[in-house]
Amino acid sequence: MNTSVANTARLLGAGLRALLVLTLVTGVIYPLVVTGVAQALFNDKANGSEVKAGGKVVGSSLIGQSYTLPLEKGQETPEPDLKWFQGRPANGLGTNSVNTQYKLLLSGATNLSADNKDLIKQVEAAKAAVVKDNSVPGYTVRPSQVPADAVTSSASGLDPDISPQYAELQVHRVAEKNGLPVAEVQKLVDKHTEGRSLGFIGEPRVNVLELNIALKGLVARS
Repeated sequence: MNTSVANTARLLGAGLRALLVLTLVTGVIYPLVVTGVAQALFNDKANGSEVKAGGKVVGSSLIGQSYTLPLEKGQETPEPDLKWFQGRPANGLGTNSVNTQYKLLLSGATNLSADNKDLIKQVEAAKAAVVKDNSVPGYTVRPSQVPADAVTSSASGLDPDISPQYAELQVHRVAEKNGLPVAEVQKLVDKHTEGRSLGFIGEPRVNVLELNIALKGLVARS
């Protein structure tokens, strides 16, 4: 009986020591080491790929934002603020402007099939809006010029990038709304156009948040 009690006590003691050691290793040491390595080698990514402007965090380079006007009385859907470059349609994003903290409401796709009547209606309405909004004196957008990413959301609804084609389509409107030369705005787009990752992965893209921050700086200098 005494031997049994002693064995039980020994096993409980060993289990407790193992628990304490594993807690220390996996709950303290390992997280600290991983955090330290991440901060030392991948500081930007480890902290959410934050984008700063004017000394403040204004968003993440990995999450898209909306650039809209304040809601007017009786309005449910805000109008786009056309002095800024617009991102992809994304029902999951809250209203925002270039220097406010983004408000994330929902991530996800519509899951509507390509022949779904609701989706077709949404795409047609979005295309008509893109044509109307971006047609300014001396520059008319044709429906055939509107790229797919201008009228469809991404799988997550959070895509921070647009195609160079969509960015260039907005250049004349942004220049006109901000009183800037078209050539200067086009230079911004060219400067912020990224190629395929490693030369072959994905498609060329323009980060809308970073482009709008650069646009704000250009407007201030002008």
